Amino acid sequence: MKQLPLTNPSFRYLEKSFKEWLDILGYAPTTVYNLPIHVRELLHYLESKNITHIQQLDTKHIKAHYQLLKERSHQRRGGALSAAHLNKHAQAIKKFSEYLRKVGRLELPEVYLSHEDIAQTITYLTEEEIQHLFRSTYLDLEHPNMSEERFRALQSRDRAMLAIYYGCGLRRNEGVQLNVSDINWDKSLLHVKKGKNYKERFVPVSKTSLKHLTEYIYDHRPYLRISQKVDALFLSYRGMRMQGQSLLLRLKYLQYYSDSIVLREKEVGLHTLRHSIATHLLQSGMKLESISRFLGHSSLESTQIYTHLADMEESKQQSYSTIPIYEKIQLSEDEC
Repeated sequence: MKQLPLTNPSFRYLEKSFKEWLDILGYAPTTVYNLPIHVRELLHYLESKNITHIQQLDTKHIKAHYQLLKERSHQRRGGALSAAHLNKHAQAIKKFSEYLRKVGRLELPEVYLSHEDIAQTITYLTEEEIQHLFRSTYLDLEHPNMSEERFRALQSRDRAMLAIYYGCGLRRNEGVQLNVSDINWDKSLLHVKKGKNYKERFVPVSKTSLKHLTEYIYDHRPYLRISQKVDALFLSYRGMRMQGQSLLLRLKYLQYYSDSIVLREKEVGLHTLRHSIATHLLQSGMKLESISRFLGHSSLESTQIYTHLADMEESKQQSYSTIPIYEKIQLSEDEC
């Protein structure tokens, strides 16, 4: 609850300090914003129990607070808090406890909070629908207020976007933070420097994706660049680094102009492309462990959500390594 008051100055300072700690560690802006809000509810609960110093915090207080969360109703929509919302609280409490230990404020034992089961409703696109998105980048649409070079540059950037978010399976913020210098052309690798939890990894780039990136960077990106100093991969019309919302709008643009009615009616986001490549790799027979490394998952459990999406009985029994990947998922020249 964003407007929940904290009367204790030391608790208000802890919330602010925790937020700064998350930011320094490189967590995504949404995480930096949301986790301290959840922690504020724990601190507010402590105040209600006349606990005025963080040194008084004990595991029993955390468990009691979490149990109250499971019992209380949602203040805006009514009904109980969703499993996803409870899991976010558990994540915030776990990370806050880690913060307290790391900065030496409290030697708090690790607390086990039950993970609430969530009914997985993952949207992913078929390979044909992915091809529909690529075809949308070649449409000869009217562009009266834009030069031909600029219009073709935007189309090429859209193909590069699909190559990154689908072909390389990147998360939204990972793609936003990419620079041209992060591409290793000789080894066909993408260096993701700002992954989730600030983890780095190298992602293989297929020949098809490399082709789209090469055309964009060398043939079309110069028409968007206004300064040699800007190394961002995705440049806006004004030559600045594109943010996630702008990239999402471009994806929606491609979806809107696709010639697939089914695709146009789907709820599609940048993460949908990541779900799609994971599903297609699994359907093609790639081992779950390899897909997990490709996606940058910290545990295999995160990757297992895709197993029920893939029909393994019809998949090709082919052994894959992490390099190269997904070469069968591409557009042929005549389709372009």
